[in-house]
Amino acid sequence: MLGGALSLTINDAMAKYLTQSYPVGQVMALRGLSIIMLLIAFLFFMNNLKALKIFSWKGHLLRAGAMTGSTFFFITGLSLLPITDAIAIAFVAPILTTILGIIILREAVSWKRWVAIFVGFFGVIIILQPTSDAFKIAAIAPMGAAAFGAARDVVTRAISGSENSLSILFTSMLMITIAGFLTYPLGWSAVKLSHIWIFITSSLLVGLAQYLMIEAFRLGEVALISPFKYSSLLWATLISLVIWDDLPSKNVVLGAFILILSGIYLLKNEVTNGGKNR
Repeated sequence: MLGGALSLTINDAMAKYLTQSYPVGQVMALRGLSIIMLLIAFLFFMNNLKALKIFSWKGHLLRAGAMTGSTFFFITGLSLLPITDAIAIAFVAPILTTILGIIILREAVSWKRWVAIFVGFFGVIIILQPTSDAFKIAAIAPMGAAAFGAARDVVTRAISGSENSLSILFTSMLMITIAGFLTYPLGWSAVKLSHIWIFITSSLLVGLAQYLMIEAFRLGEVALISPFKYSSLLWATLISLVIWDDLPSKNVVLGAFILILSGIYLLKNEVTNGGKNR
């Protein structure tokens, strides 16, 4: 998960750079197509195309749909916000997961977990302290990505026992690519030769990150593995400083810290309770 978080954060920086020249749908489509081509070439070279065999179409489609939604919203957020801010806001995922469980699954939640939820939302409010109206609207995108991302992680864990990691990666990238190409009528930009290597490198990093994260959820419980995603905030801060000479504000740092503590408590609580409701 640590390796996946690092790979994905470097890719996020590349995606943010690309959205300065291309629409979100085009970035999704071209990057996804590159990943698919590289994956098929790798499996063909390894004589292992059977790794793409699917046993649970429903599980793959649910995971791919959630991954597509998460990708679209997050890249949109990256195009509108500093990378550190977008990632910090996306840390609301564990809180959204708990709330969805209460609303949809009618799960019982202890007062301690309710406190953690409210503390987490307090962290969100701190991050979204008045800066500009544009920021407030833009913040909806990474929050949407967090909601879809939470669903993606749960489905990944559910199907990882019967499905190959490479087949899960392939179907998700295929749906993302198709969704991206559907935006072509909305207007794409001509790809610059100097940007081709960025698309290819970004594709390699996405493929590597998704494979590592899928393997992480195969080997460990969601509640145990997920907190290691928070390492991405450290990488994002370093990358933002080096490339854009930008440091997160005090509000973002404080809010992210509160969100992380809240999220870790909620996730660890799942481990302590053995997944049972209290």
